Amino acid sequence: MFKKSIAWYLIFAMFAIAIIQHAEAAFIPSSPLASKEEQRTADLNKVQELLETKLVQQRLQDLGYNSNEIKERLSLLSDQQLHNYAQQLDDLRPGGDKLAAIIGVLVIIALVLVILHFTGHKVTV
Repeated sequence: MFKKSIAWYLIFAMFAIAIIQHAEAAFIPSSPLASKEEQRTADLNKVQELLETKLVQQRLQDLGYNSNEIKERLSLLSDQQLHNYAQQLDDLRPGGDKLAAIIGVLVIIALVLVILHFTGHKVTV
């Protein structure tokens, strides 16, 4: 019965750890907010910077787009759409967040070892 309750606790703990969202905070600049034109220009530069990478250019060429079509489609985007795309680019992390995954696995292993130690099982590492 005790092992079964420990197993259910560990299952619940793993789901709880997996569900927790990553939160970030930053200071808000004291200068007035950028005008819409400045914001659009910054977002457009960020998106164009990504589109200029070799991998993305090659993929777009494979899909049949040339640079003129891409620039035309970017100019058709509304300010809100362009801003959303630029924000999504900030969230992309090549290779994912490896450090958080490694720390999570180590914490889970440590918890299992501590629980096994307190239940009287012999733990050898």
